[in-house]
Amino acid sequence: MTRLIQTRLIGPCRRIFTSITQNGHARIPRHHQVRHGFFSSKLTTTEPELKPKSKSPASGSLAVIAMSVLLLYSLRPADEPQHLDSQTRSSKRKYDQGEKPQDAEGDPEEATQSAWSTFANGFESLSTTVQVEGAKLSDKMVDLILPDWAKFVPGYVRKLQRELNMLPGSLADEIWAEAHDPSIHPEIQYSAKVRVSDHLCDEEKTFLTRRRKVTAVALARYLGLEESEVDPDDVPVIAISGSGGGLRALVAGSGSFLATAEDGLFDCVTYTSGVSGSCWLQTLYNSSITGNDFGRFIDHLRTRLGVHIAYPPTAFSSLVSAPTNKYLLSGLVEKLKGDTGASVGLVDAYGMLLAARLLVPKGELEVNEKDFKLSSQREYIQYGQNPMPIYTAVRHEIPELDEKEPDDTSPVSEEAKDRAKKEAWFQWFEMTPYEFFCEEFAAGIPTWAMGRKFTAGADVSEEKNYRLPEVRMPLLLGIWGSAFCATLSHYYREIRPLVQGITGMQALDEMVWGRNEDLSKVHPIEPATIPNFVHGMHGRLPSTVPDKLYDSEYLELMDAGMSNNLPIYPLLRPGRDVDVIIAFDASADIKTDNWLSVVEGYAVQRGIKGWPVGIGWPRATASTTENVKELERAESETNTAKEAEQRLDDAKIDQAARRIEAGTDTIDEDADNYNSKAAEVKKQDEIAEELGYCTVWVGTTQERRSDEPPPRPIDDTSSWKLVEPDAGITVVYLPFLPNDKVDGVDPATSDYMSTWNFVYTPEQVDKVVALARANYEEGRAQIRATVRAVYERKRKRRLEERSRIKKERLRRMMRLGIVGKLGEGDHFS
Repeated sequence: MTRLIQTRLIGPCRRIFTSITQNGHARIPRHHQVRHGFFSSKLTTTEPELKPKSKSPASGSLAVIAMSVLLLYSLRPADEPQHLDSQTRSSKRKYDQGEKPQDAEGDPEEATQSAWSTFANGFESLSTTVQVEGAKLSDKMVDLILPDWAKFVPGYVRKLQRELNMLPGSLADEIWAEAHDPSIHPEIQYSAKVRVSDHLCDEEKTFLTRRRKVTAVALARYLGLEESEVDPDDVPVIAISGSGGGLRALVAGSGSFLATAEDGLFDCVTYTSGVSGSCWLQTLYNSSITGNDFGRFIDHLRTRLGVHIAYPPTAFSSLVSAPTNKYLLSGLVEKLKGDTGASVGLVDAYGMLLAARLLVPKGELEVNEKDFKLSSQREYIQYGQNPMPIYTAVRHEIPELDEKEPDDTSPVSEEAKDRAKKEAWFQWFEMTPYEFFCEEFAAGIPTWAMGRKFTAGADVSEEKNYRLPEVRMPLLLGIWGSAFCATLSHYYREIRPLVQGITGMQALDEMVWGRNEDLSKVHPIEPATIPNFVHGMHGRLPSTVPDKLYDSEYLELMDAGMSNNLPIYPLLRPGRDVDVIIAFDASADIKTDNWLSVVEGYAVQRGIKGWPVGIGWPRATASTTENVKELERAESETNTAKEAEQRLDDAKIDQAARRIEAGTDTIDEDADNYNSKAAEVKKQDEIAEELGYCTVWVGTTQERRSDEPPPRPIDDTSSWKLVEPDAGITVVYLPFLPNDKVDGVDPATSDYMSTWNFVYTPEQVDKVVALARANYEEGRAQIRATVRAVYERKRKRRLEERSRIKKERLRRMMRLGIVGKLGEGDHFS
C-alpha cells in the first residue's frame, strides 16, 4: 500500500508542491486553482476564467484521489507495522488503568485477525508515523513545501484515532453500541431472504397504485382538463432519466428538474432514475435537507459546493466534530466491526468526502440521521406523493479463458473466446427505497438488508442473534459516482486525443489501442464491495448468472456510467410499463458516446417491444453520392452476372448497415428503387445532422422488417404517430447544450463544467441552472403535446377495449337467451 501511494500519489503531489511562490505557498497551475480548493494554501474567492480549455481528467481528479488516498491510508494497515499489536496495546491500557486485561470478543487470536483489529493497527501506525515524521520537519520547511493546512493534519489524525480506538467513551464504541439498539436501527430485528422473481416487489406495486391516483390529478392540471375527465388507467407512466457527469450532472439536473416542476410536469412523473451525479441529485431531493423542494435544493448547492469536497480542513472537520462525525463514520465502524472479511478502499473514503459536502446542511447542526439510509426515503414516496427514485450501479463480469486445469491441453472453444472478447459485460443493479435488485439474477433483497452477509438465500450473522444495520449512504454515494474505477480502456479513451495529437506518437497509440480488449479487463482502482446476496444459491437463479459468482462473498460495484451514462435499462423492466421516458443528458460527450443508441441492444436482448430503434445522435457516414457510386461500381467491376449480383447484394448490405447505424436508413431492398430514394436519403441526412434541444421518437409494438427504416424524430407533420394504436415507448431527449439566451456558460468549453471539477461557486450554480431551464423552455410545448398525445392514445385504447368487452358480453347473453328474446309486453306478442 505504501509503495502504491508513493508512486501514484506522492510523486504527482510533489511536482505541484515544489512549484513555490514568492511568499512561500504552493503555486498551483491555473487550471488547478479553485475556490477553497484542495491545494489552496489560503481561501480565495477568485473564480476560474470562462474560456475554452482542454480538460484533463487527471488534473481535475487529482485532489479527490489525493484526499481519498490520505483517508484510505488512515483506514488501512501499514505494510510493516512498527508497533505492538492491538491486543497487547489494549491489555497495556487496561493494566495501566487498574483493570484486568480481558478480551470482550473472546479468543484474542481471533480478535487480532478481525477487520477492525487490522484497521486499528494501521490507523495507529499512521498516527505514530505522522508524529515522528512531523517532528523531523521544521516549521520553515513545512511552510516552504506544503500548504498551511498540512501542519494541522497530524492533529486531525490523532483526534480521529482517539475517536476510533474502541475504548469506552470513544465515538467508535458509541457507534458499535448503538448498532445493537433496535430502537435506533429497527431493521436489525428482522431476518431477510432473497426474493427470486422477475416481478416487482409488493411495496413497489402498492406505490404504483397510489402514485397513479396522484398523477391523474396532476395530469389534469398539466393538460388543462377537468379532474373528472381523467381516468387513472389513461394516465401515461412517465419517467425522468438523469445522466451521469459528476457535479455537472447534479447541478444541471437540478435545473432541469426544477423546470419540470415549474411547468407542472414533475408531478405527473412516476419514476426518476439516475447514474452518478444524478444519483446524488435523487439523494438530496429525497432528504430532509431539501424537503422535496427544488428551490431549497439549489440553495443547498449554492452554500455547499463552493468548497472542494477534498479540501482537508473542512473534510477533517466534519470527520472529527460532532454531530457530523458519527453519521459519516457509522457505516465504516459497523462494516469493519461486524464483517471480519470486509475491506476499506478509495471508494469508501471518496464516499465520506461526498457525504460531508452533500448530506450536511449549512450550519451542520441540522444534520439528520435518516438522510444516511436509503430505505428511509420510503417516507417521501409511501403515499405516492413523489416519484420513486431508482439508483444504479454495475458489476463488471470479466470471463476468464484460463480457468482450465494446468494439465488440460484441449483447445479453447470459439464460444469461450467470443464471450471473453465482450468488453462491456456489465450486470446492472438497481437500488430503490424498497429493494436492491439485479434483473440478470432475477433476484433481490430488501434495501434495509444491504450490508448483511447472505448464504443460500438467507442472511447470516457472524455474531449470535445480531444483524448489521443497513449500509450507509456515504458508501452508496461513492459507488454511484466512482467513475475513477473505470478500466484502463476507459482511461486511455479519455487521453487518446492528446496522444494522437503529439507528433511521433501514432505508433504508440496504435500499439496501445491494439490491446484495447486486454485494457478493458483491468481496473487499476478496485471498486467498492458489498456482501453478495446470491452467495451459495447454486441452481436457483437463471443460467445467465456466472457460476463463479455463487462462490464469491462480495459484489464489486461501480459507477453505472461505465456501461451506459443514461439509466434507461431499469425503466424498461417488465411491470413498470413506462410509456414516456424523458432523458436529460448532461454527459461530457453527448454526440460521440451516443448513449441512446446503446439501449437498442439491451431492448433486443430482453425482448422488449416498443423501443424506437435507430435513435440517438446520427453517426458520421458516407454521403449519398458516395453510396450511389459504390453501388454502381459494384455492378461494373464484375465479369459475370452472378458475380455482379453477389457484389451488389454485399454493397447493399454494407450500406444498409451504415444507414441503420446512423439512424437514417431509407435504402430500399429493391435496387431499381434505390435512385429514387437517394434524394430522400440526402434530405434526411441534412435534417438529422444535429439534434436540437428537444427530440421525440416513438417506437412500435409491431414486428419490424429488416429493411424497414428506423423511425424519424417526431415533428408537427408526424405527431399523429404518437396516437397510433401500435405506438410503443416514447422517448423525449433533451441534451445539455449551450444556449444563446444564457451567456457565460458552455458545457463543452467552460472549465468548471468538467466531470472532474468538484467546486461550483454560487454564481456558477446559478448559470448552470439558468442554462438547464432555458433549454427545457425550448422544448416545453413539444413535451406537453407529446404527453397529451400519449394520454389520448391510452384513453382511446381503453374506450375501445371497454366497447369491445361490452359487445362481447351482449353477444354472449344473446347466445344464452338472456337478452334479445321475444317476451311479454312487446307489441309482437
